[in-house]
Amino acid sequence: MKIIKKHLIDSGIKPSYQRIRILSYLINKKNHPTVEKIHKELLHDIPTLSKTTVYNTLKQFVEKGITQIINIEDNETRYDADISTHGHFKCEKCGIVYDFRFNNKSLEISDIEDFDFLQTHLYIKGICKECKYLLNSKNSKQFEEYGEVCPANWKEGDKAMKATQEGVVEYLSEL
Repeated sequence: MKIIKKHLIDSGIKPSYQRIRILSYLINKKNHPTVEKIHKELLHDIPTLSKTTVYNTLKQFVEKGITQIINIEDNETRYDADISTHGHFKCEKCGIVYDFRFNNKSLEISDIEDFDFLQTHLYIKGICKECKYLLNSKNSKQFEEYGEVCPANWKEGDKAMKATQEGVVEYLSEL
């Protein structure tokens, strides 16, 4: 908490309890959340937290350059505390957004050679390796029936589905 508080102060942001918790969530979870996701996750610990507070805090973080907006979908704004140049891959099955690194200097871009780039955003959509495995297994029909069962989306205590040689089975994750 002390490091996050210092980071906020160094960025010119007053370190309120809500701001510290929101930035801590972004840094520790790395799940590219929406305002709604952050609000839902923190509401238990901060019952007075409103969606407006979360939205305004994230807006301030973006303005101060300590968080970036990710707009992979037109109707979905996500946030990322990793402000380094990197890309995002969104799985079309489970909805998880993964970070990936790329060399910005080696991108071959034509028709705008004399332009100065201020930001680079690279978004890719597809199917993650966990969902791909489940879809390609002999149990893909069962996988489709259960919906979002990608192991990347599991968290401690979740009831989840797992592909095995015997079929898709329900279990409590061990994460």
